[in-house]
Amino acid sequence: MTTNGRSATTANLAVAKQGLREIELGLRANLRQFIILAAVNLTVGGLVGLERTTTPLVGKDVFHLSSSLSIFSFIVAFGATKAITDLFTGPLTARYSKRSILLVGWLIGAPVPLVLAYSTHWWMIILANVALGLNQGLTWSMTVNMKIDLVGPRQRGLATGINEAAGYGAVGLTALITGYLASRYGLRPIPEIIGVAFVVLGFILSLTVKDTADHVAQESSRSAVGFAPNFNGSQGVSEHHSFRDIFWETTWRSKGLRGASQAGFVSNLNDAVTWGVFPLLFTNHGLGLFAIGLIKGLYPLLWGLGQIPTGLVSDKIGRKPLITIGMAIQSVALFLAIILLKWPLLAGIVSSLLLGIGTAMVYPTLIAAVSDVVAPSNRSKSLGVYRFWRDLGYAVGAITAGLISTFAGLNVSILIAAAITGLSSLMALRWLPTPSRNSL
Repeated sequence: MTTNGRSATTANLAVAKQGLREIELGLRANLRQFIILAAVNLTVGGLVGLERTTTPLVGKDVFHLSSSLSIFSFIVAFGATKAITDLFTGPLTARYSKRSILLVGWLIGAPVPLVLAYSTHWWMIILANVALGLNQGLTWSMTVNMKIDLVGPRQRGLATGINEAAGYGAVGLTALITGYLASRYGLRPIPEIIGVAFVVLGFILSLTVKDTADHVAQESSRSAVGFAPNFNGSQGVSEHHSFRDIFWETTWRSKGLRGASQAGFVSNLNDAVTWGVFPLLFTNHGLGLFAIGLIKGLYPLLWGLGQIPTGLVSDKIGRKPLITIGMAIQSVALFLAIILLKWPLLAGIVSSLLLGIGTAMVYPTLIAAVSDVVAPSNRSKSLGVYRFWRDLGYAVGAITAGLISTFAGLNVSILIAAAITGLSSLMALRWLPTPSRNSL
């Protein structure tokens, strides 16, 4: 009987290994699923893009909120909820399939466009942003994790670049569309109601997605630890770590992961500042809704499209050069928004273009940098911790900008964000691992 049991176990292992041999990693081998996931993330980005142009002005002009902190409270609700959701998506993937988490995210986000369009109290907007934070934390996390699972270690930068390009390209395009619709039909409900199409299409597409657990198993079978081919001496998170260990490793103990986490935090901090401040700042300087929509749309649109080439370049030369230079460009962009404010449209366009370029260099590269130095089985958890700190930047940025704007003015909040971003570039330069000679 023991012999039969051993034989059965051996046979099962042989079947499992045969199954893994049939799983091929890479973009070309998984192109159909990759394209579906990219299309899903288009709808994910479109849903959050509904708020980029109009919501700060809805708070000011529809609900007559007097303080910047009150207006930016919707960003605080969104950022805090998304950050906490990001943190727990990793452990959730150990119990549930990524596909099922993706579908749940869409169900939670379904009411958001209708609440934004027809709410009668500001607290309802806040509640909608809690739901939006949950939606984005679950859906965006799953699309990027599943794409990384599909392509394997050699094309992580390209995979994250395409994922973020789809999402933030949709954010930018939606910001442009809502700005135009608001200029024609008012701040509500027409600009927000288009979000219903994003929810329906995103959910239908997600039903066709296949889970990627077998791809993770295939990658794990090839390598115990996913060290970066482009980095020398980078020590990451290996197998058999508790979630608490992974949290502290990603947050602080690993110098490279610490550098990535702080850069992600600051990048979203300055995004939150521009999200809340720019519509109010440029309205105060005489620009209309269409011009503000153009400014708010250019930044994420260029950010989105630029991530495909920057992700690919980071696979070739390493992550550090793009991250440090990109953060420096963001800092310059914020300073120029104030320096050129005598010509508000020029200031907005120049700042948005540079912000888009800088963020395109940083955003997919940071995700790839974290993925480089963790084991495949721990990747979702470590990315969840990184995304927690990154998206907490939304909440901290909105609170900081709200307080500074209330007491010192909108201009000062932008200048302080610029200084913090410049400092973050220097910290990334010190902490991130240097690309190896072989990768250059």
